[in-house]
Amino acid sequence: MHILLTGGNGLLGRHLISALQARGDSVRVLALPSEDVSWLTECEVPVHRGDITRPHTLPRAFDGVEAVFHLAGMMGLWRPLEDYHDVNVRGVENVCRAALAVGVRRLVHVSSWTVYGMDLGAPAREDFLLRPFREPYATTKAAGDRVVQRLMVDENLPAVIVRPGTFFGPGDALHFGRMADRVGSGRAVIVGSGTNALPFVYVTDVVQGLLLALDTEHALGQAYNISNDSPLTQRAFLTAIATQMRVKPPRIHVPYHSLYWAGSLAEGVGAMTRSQRKPPVTRLGVKLFGTDNRHSIDKARRELGFAPQVRLDEGIALASAWYRAKDRVDAPMPRALAGAAT
Repeated sequence: MHILLTGGNGLLGRHLISALQARGDSVRVLALPSEDVSWLTECEVPVHRGDITRPHTLPRAFDGVEAVFHLAGMMGLWRPLEDYHDVNVRGVENVCRAALAVGVRRLVHVSSWTVYGMDLGAPAREDFLLRPFREPYATTKAAGDRVVQRLMVDENLPAVIVRPGTFFGPGDALHFGRMADRVGSGRAVIVGSGTNALPFVYVTDVVQGLLLALDTEHALGQAYNISNDSPLTQRAFLTAIATQMRVKPPRIHVPYHSLYWAGSLAEGVGAMTRSQRKPPVTRLGVKLFGTDNRHSIDKARRELGFAPQVRLDEGIALASAWYRAKDRVDAPMPRALAGAAT
């Protein structure tokens, strides 16, 4: 099958590309004009330069495509809401309309678990209302999710929405790398009691879910949570990293509400000074690590046959091995590992 990936040069894209190539699919990637695509060149993946916020740059990349994985999105950057909206909402609609124009058989849209909101008191299901925490990433991911839902109904877009947990694995400098930095340097703290569940999932399990969303006929028009329903607590997750790093696990507990107030203050100072740098602590970061977030994958198990293949402690060991490598930021990911859960 001829498949296009937007955002294919990121963590999830790299693992997904290896899995697609292993099963014989023809893969191409849409990359920003300034993006470093040396890894894709080494893997003999054709690259089309374009920008999802500029629809006139998309047709050439979509020509002859049968399926699209829309992975591109803005996250982890300290940018205004308007910038997030351009990528995570307008960009989503541009990709969907480009897919409709060429008549793709399927578009798999990668949404986020954050669209449900946090600390819901029960595992989030796909039929829950989208009530994201009011910050740029979560609110725009929810709006982009709604764009896909609307186009599926109004214009028969042949799409499937996947709402993954926070994925991690080899190559993950954004989530796992930062946690390992803090644990390894002794700067990590436990937010609150540490008994809250963290919504992490190993990256190849997300790849498994994406491929099932692509291949399962009756998945069209549906949304699926793809996560691990045996989560680790915050304390257990950080302790597992410490064990792999051969350092002492964090012992200092910081009260949740005190840290949340500090995040509000830091964000306020940043706004007043018009700082371009992300504050050292944010409300979102405190909520992500300090609240209990669980997600039901019953629908994906039942309708897609999805089942997590990598226990989270095993995933931490694999990610830690990458982290300990001398040149971890640029270290390539073995093909066998990238396709292990497919």
